[in-house]
Amino acid sequence: MKCLTSLICAALFWAFAAQASPVRIKDLVDFDGVRGNDLVGYGLVVGLDGTGDGLRNAPFTEDIMTNILERLGVNVTGEQFRPKNVAAVLVTATLPPFARAGGQIDVTVSAIGDAKSLMGGTLVMTPLNAADGEIYAVSQGTIIAGGAVAEGDAGRVTQGVPTSGVIPAGARIEREIEFQLASINDLRLALRDADFTTAGRIERAINRDFGKRVALMLDSGTVQLDIPATQMRSVAHVLGRIENIEVQPERKARVVVDQRSGTIVLGEDVRISRVAVSQGNLTLRIQEQPLVVQPNPFSDGETVVVPRTNAAIQEEPGIGLAEIRAGTSLSEVIAGLNALGVSPRDMIDILKSIKAAGALHAEFVVR
Repeated sequence: MKCLTSLICAALFWAFAAQASPVRIKDLVDFDGVRGNDLVGYGLVVGLDGTGDGLRNAPFTEDIMTNILERLGVNVTGEQFRPKNVAAVLVTATLPPFARAGGQIDVTVSAIGDAKSLMGGTLVMTPLNAADGEIYAVSQGTIIAGGAVAEGDAGRVTQGVPTSGVIPAGARIEREIEFQLASINDLRLALRDADFTTAGRIERAINRDFGKRVALMLDSGTVQLDIPATQMRSVAHVLGRIENIEVQPERKARVVVDQRSGTIVLGEDVRISRVAVSQGNLTLRIQEQPLVVQPNPFSDGETVVVPRTNAAIQEEPGIGLAEIRAGTSLSEVIAGLNALGVSPRDMIDILKSIKAAGALHAEFVVR
């Protein structure tokens, strides 16, 4: 429990330190139009060591393999082939903003049939399409899978996900996204976490840096920039100057708990109203102790097993009725519960009850 207490205190220290530190605007907002685009393609992986699709269960694998071979001049019409070293896959990637033709991007390859593993396979040339149906990149290369499989006649062990892998720099960009950043006169900054206070601070910080009114807060999630008013050479120069301006963000009071691991993460501004808390545990123990009864010597009796059960209910010591004063921070409550030796899971139950009573003034997120 001492180790757990020190871990929680360390987490609180770093969380509060992060709250007190200014953050660059580039880490708080997304620039309108400066975004990536998702790409997807359907392809074939070859060269697997007998871990590919079973063509009876994945007929689409046979179809794409036939199409590829016919494009290469191999006529397989009417032929019956059942290779186990091929697998149908979906290839996904993200085309970064301002990517130019000839550049390379990473791709992720995932099996869609009943292949057991993609380890050691090679992706055959696969076009990658965007949402508009146009081809923007072509992918090909050797797959690096992140799992391992070991199997025998009567057992199989799998570690990780061998049916999914990556190809670093596995796609080459063939088409560019038409976006003229230099022609924009008004550019919007979209806050990742909408907040009126943070948006206002960003507006004031930008105007203070330029010495004139070039930024205007439109709502809690948007700040608009007047590019001509900055009198700089290009939009890129404006964004390069703005993104490194530091601002103190304002965060909502929030408590996040993970019931599986017993993790509790809380913000600095979480407050608790006056409330009384009492907590205790009941433990039910049932123990079977069967008794063997044997007959007397030289008698016709039989040995009999007589059931015997010991059942007991024990109330473990918990927290007596304790009062939490109004305005107490949640970090003080957590420190007090740790001092009393409350386990993380019991602590989560207490926080749930305080929230249900309306005394915990924060967004409560349970994962």
